[in-house]
Amino acid sequence: MNERWTLRALMVTAATACLLATGPYPANAEEDPGAPSGLQQGIDSVVPAPALPPGPPVDGLTPEQAALLHAVHSPPTGDPFFDATPAGLAALNPGDILEQRDVTASAALVVGVPIARATLVKYRSTSATGAAAFGTATLVVPLTPWTGGDRPVLVDNQPINSLGTTCTPGYALAHGPAFKNFATDSIPPTAAWGLNQGFAVLVTDHEGPNMAYAEPNVAAHVVLDGIRAVRATPGFGDSRFALGGYSGGAIASHGAAMLLGEYAPELRDAVVGAAMGGLVTDNRVIADRFNGNFASGVLLAVVLAYSREHPEILDRMNHLATWAATSPLNAVCGQAIGFLGVIGIPIDVAANVADALDSAVADEIFARTDLSDRTSQVPLYIYHGAHDLWIPFDGAQQLYQRQCARGVSAVFRSEPGEHLIALPGGFPGAAAWLGARLRGEPAPNEC
Repeated sequence: MNERWTLRALMVTAATACLLATGPYPANAEEDPGAPSGLQQGIDSVVPAPALPPGPPVDGLTPEQAALLHAVHSPPTGDPFFDATPAGLAALNPGDILEQRDVTASAALVVGVPIARATLVKYRSTSATGAAAFGTATLVVPLTPWTGGDRPVLVDNQPINSLGTTCTPGYALAHGPAFKNFATDSIPPTAAWGLNQGFAVLVTDHEGPNMAYAEPNVAAHVVLDGIRAVRATPGFGDSRFALGGYSGGAIASHGAAMLLGEYAPELRDAVVGAAMGGLVTDNRVIADRFNGNFASGVLLAVVLAYSREHPEILDRMNHLATWAATSPLNAVCGQAIGFLGVIGIPIDVAANVADALDSAVADEIFARTDLSDRTSQVPLYIYHGAHDLWIPFDGAQQLYQRQCARGVSAVFRSEPGEHLIALPGGFPGAAAWLGARLRGEPAPNEC
C-alpha cells in the first residue's frame, strides 16, 4: 500500500466519519425508492470519485463502467499462468486443458507429505453469466501405489475466502507456502489426509480467475471443469471423485453437487459424493445477518467480489465504495477480511441507493445465486456447528430436509461449538464418509 493511497484513504475515512457523527440523515423520498439517502448524498458530496485509468472495452458497459470493472479486479500476480486469459476460449469445450505445469517441488512443501508429483492445470471454464473463462486447479498424486483400477480423487475445495489471486491454494502450491494462503488447509489437513489414504487430491482455485469469492455458479463451474480436465489425464479416466469443503469451500462443493446435472451431466457416475460443512444456504439471510456488525467486512468483501462477475453492482457503489474497491483492499487475503468488519460498517455507507440489500439489483443477484430449487446429483454429507454465530444452523438443517424430500441419499451431523470449532470437530466424520465413497462403498441414507 503506497503512501499516496494511504494519505487519500485517511482523508476519505475522516470525511466519512464526520458525516456519520453528525447524523441522523433522512431516508430517500418515498416516491423514488431507488434514490440515495441523505447520508449517501452527503458522502458523495464530500468524497470525490477516484480517477481511474481507462480499462479494456467490455460489451454492454460504458467506458467509465469498464474502467471501474478493470480497477476492482485483483492486480496481476506476475505469473501468466494465473493472469493471462488465452485467446479463443469460446471455441473450446469446458474442461479442455489449456496449459500444464509441474509444481512438485513447491507443492510438496505446502501439503507436508511425500508426493509423486503435482501438476498445475489451466482449463476452459465458464463465468457466472455463461461466458467462456478459464479455471485453475492442482492435481497432487501420492507416492502410495493404488491397485484395483484408476486412482480415486479427493476434490479439496479449501475456504479461500479472499479477494487476491496470490491468496489461492494454486498460487501457494506453485510458488511455495506463505502465511496468507498456507493456513486455509492446515487445520484440518485435508489434502495430507487424502494423500495418506492413497487418493490423488485435486486442489481447486474455485473462486475463478476473477476471484469471485462466494459466487456459487463460478465455483461450481471451476470445480466440475477441473474434474473434466483430470478425467482427460492418463490414469484418471475412470476414477471416482468426491468433493469436500467447509465454509467458503462448502459453497463450491454444494454448487457443484447442485449444478452437476445441468452443467456436467456426463459426470453423474464419476462424482460419488459431496461433503460440506458450515455452509451458507441463503445469501439474503446471511447478508442481513452480517450487515452492520462484526461480520460486515466479510459482507463488503463478498459484494466487491460479486461485482467482478455481476458488474451491475458497480452502478450501486458510491464514491467511498469505489475508493475502497480500487484500493489495495481488492487483493486482501482471507485472514484479513474478518478484521475489516471490526467497527461494524453497514453496507448502505458504501451504496448510492437506500436500503441496498432490498434494492432491485440485490434481488436479482440473490435470485441468480440461489440454488435452493436444485436437487443434488450425488449423495451428501452435511455438518454444521450447533452454535454457529456466523451462519445459521437452521439453513443446513433445511438443506438436508429438502434434499431428503427429493430422494437424495444424505447424512446430517450437528457438531458442538461455533463455526471455527465445528471445522476440526466435524472433519473426522466427513473424512471417513468421503473415504468410503472413494473406495466404492455405497452411500448411507439417514433421511
